[in-house]
Amino acid sequence: MSKIKNLSNHEMPREKMIEKGVESLKDYELMAILLRTGIVGKNVLEVSKEILKKFPTKKLLTLDLKSLAKIKGIGTSKACLLLAAFELTKRALEVEDNNLPVISSAKDAVAQLQELRTAKKEHFVVLYLNARNQLICKEIISVGTLNANLVHPREVFKPAIDNFSASIIIAHNHPSGGAEPSDNDLTTTNRLKEAGKIMGIEVLDHIILTKTSFFSLKEKNIF
Repeated sequence: MSKIKNLSNHEMPREKMIEKGVESLKDYELMAILLRTGIVGKNVLEVSKEILKKFPTKKLLTLDLKSLAKIKGIGTSKACLLLAAFELTKRALEVEDNNLPVISSAKDAVAQLQELRTAKKEHFVVLYLNARNQLICKEIISVGTLNANLVHPREVFKPAIDNFSASIIIAHNHPSGGAEPSDNDLTTTNRLKEAGKIMGIEVLDHIILTKTSFFSLKEKNIF
């Protein structure tokens, strides 16, 4: 195939989109607009066709940055552009990854923490969320009376880093009843919030559960 600059205007993806609209473009032409340039010996249209032949669009949407960057003709810079386009599309369409539960309120979080209601010891648990507030994973950080020694920022935020979390919700139970936060609860909350600011991982809420009720520091404007 000739170099893309030698193609007529109606054959060039960007010009074709301007003239006929984006819906007139084939998948490989859309990919070519995102990639912009080809590689030595192959123009961007050829590269786009080869990529989509090996990785259909639905498969591409499941790849992470490292996997995309390894594809010949993409690389890290173009992989970032593709991932940004994919993510923006998912958010616009409200597509959920792997049917992960969305945590949009304290009640949503409590629904993921029911085991704490009947626990006989205090458990400090963290919910790790992605940028769409979907629950990635849940970790028990400590068991025992809540204090700064048991709940260290290092232990709380390591899973967040490992799982590329955008934010977290912290929670613990009061087995003896009474959901009001103690001084230790508030101290721990503030310590983790400050650590989160430094790391760029927002602490969205601290929820305290009992057998029959819960207390959200955010909802009570204490957070």
